[in-house]
Amino acid sequence: MSAQKNADTGNLLKSYTPYQEKDGEEYMNEQQIAHFTGILQNWKQELMEEVDRTVNHMQDEAANFPDPADRASQEEEFSLELRTRDRERKLIKKINDTLSRIEEDDYGYCDSCGVEIGIRRLEARPTATLCIDCKTLAEIKERQLGN
Repeated sequence: MSAQKNADTGNLLKSYTPYQEKDGEEYMNEQQIAHFTGILQNWKQELMEEVDRTVNHMQDEAANFPDPADRASQEEEFSLELRTRDRERKLIKKINDTLSRIEEDDYGYCDSCGVEIGIRRLEARPTATLCIDCKTLAEIKERQLGN
């Protein structure tokens, strides 16, 4: 993830450092939980800051242009920003849900089969709830059903 950013995470964690597993280390131990809690909280903070910037930008830039083309351009720009913020709002909810899973000691295990999701997959997608095998099967089924 350090070289190539995940589409969902955007600018996530400019100072991100991959977790270094130790031999014989227990999965989802205190250090790993702290690592992922930090990733999720930083990600959420960055998203919240982006929301604040958008609100300020829209308040500062809002103008009643006399030219209909200028007005339409501004409305389109604001519309795109609002759609992006709506996606981020949903992502913040997902992050909050994931933080709740951590508190309930239910983080890092596949919802479908119960196996470990894996450190690297969780670093790439911290809100993942399925292991790679179950996610792949779910995507195949989704494509077959045409959804």
